[in-house]
Amino acid sequence: MRDAGRIAAAIEVLDTILNRHQPVKEAMRDWGKANRYAGSGDRAWISGLVLDSLRRRGSVSYLMGADSPRALVLGTLAHEWEMGPDAIAATFEGDEHAPDPLTDAERAGMLAKLSGDAPLHARAEIPEWLEPSFKRGFGDDAALEGASMASRAAVDLRVNTLKTDPEKAIHAVRAQLNADPSTLITTGIRVPGHDPRAKSPPADAIPAYGKGWVEVQDIGSQIAALAAAPVEGLQVLDFCAGAGGKTLSLAALMNNTGQLYAWDYDWRRLRAIWPRLERAGVRNVQVRSGKEAEALGDLEGKMDLVFIDAPCTGSGTWRRRPDTKWRLKDKALATRISQQDEVLAKAAKYVRPGGRMVYVTCSVLPEENGDRIDVFLAANPDFRAVPVMDALQRSGQLTEEGALTLAACAGAHGALQLTPARTGTDGFYVCGLARVG
Repeated sequence: MRDAGRIAAAIEVLDTILNRHQPVKEAMRDWGKANRYAGSGDRAWISGLVLDSLRRRGSVSYLMGADSPRALVLGTLAHEWEMGPDAIAATFEGDEHAPDPLTDAERAGMLAKLSGDAPLHARAEIPEWLEPSFKRGFGDDAALEGASMASRAAVDLRVNTLKTDPEKAIHAVRAQLNADPSTLITTGIRVPGHDPRAKSPPADAIPAYGKGWVEVQDIGSQIAALAAAPVEGLQVLDFCAGAGGKTLSLAALMNNTGQLYAWDYDWRRLRAIWPRLERAGVRNVQVRSGKEAEALGDLEGKMDLVFIDAPCTGSGTWRRRPDTKWRLKDKALATRISQQDEVLAKAAKYVRPGGRMVYVTCSVLPEENGDRIDVFLAANPDFRAVPVMDALQRSGQLTEEGALTLAACAGAHGALQLTPARTGTDGFYVCGLARVG
């Protein structure tokens, strides 16, 4: 396909996403099935443009004076892909598959610049209704933090220390993906960001992945799991285990000692955990399915640690899933808040006196993070907050730079708020809680 046809296709796919409310992956899949002449390179180019159009929707729609799929794609080509109106016009000329010619208004929007007095939602690339939340969470840095979550995310890997060591893993991965060790933790590997016009590197197709030496996991997520340290030989409950990403991290941190129970309220999410456990060489995990009372009743008051990867809006993953940013509504946030309060209250009963909890969300919204801890502590005087940095230091896996960087992310309750701007990771909130023994 030539670029004019690709641009037309991106407009078509984006229309499906925004006006028919279809997720990006499904929209691209359906477009590909209907247009089988498009090769993998074409699909990657179109997908990259669609994703960048969603990431930059706030600023681009403001500059273009329109929020249509066409305006977003054309504006993204100009403001993110640095393809000016003259170059685009030349690309369209004489191509029967090209979109309609540019209008004067579109040319003006493609040449406009975002000023410092533009509305916060445009500078922060967020829905307008979330402005108060970002102001409360980030203050004067709200625009910077929001814009950083509109950038492209790198691919991160976690070294599985149950099967290999970081030096051996990085040597194997570097040969395949040109990766580098994480600057924050010793067991993290970062694959640099790729050109959005090209296919991303297949991190889960390399030999090291097949051997179970590495797992695909954002470094922010890896840091969240390290907040459970020390856990060797302990009784641990992963209360919202899902597909098992953090379960695998915890098992490695435990060095296959003790007992790790994995449970999720939605048993269907647990189906993916079995092959992952086998490939990673995990032997200390007991997966429990079914209703909570039946599956976990015998664990009440016995756990040394309860890890809660709470259901949330996923605002911290907007770099990877930008369509979810624009689908989020206030009612959905209210539902998540209610679920988070419920999860914290239920998980607490499994903690033994003197035991701990770790509360994690992949969110940057204070309503889901510090606010929930305030509510929990007010209702549970037998719990107190404990600084997350203490656990991270005990893990022994922080680099010198990582210790300094993460310490600067500490806030109320000694909790950490990771963000792309602060740590170069997805957005994660991590809070430690201890039951008075």
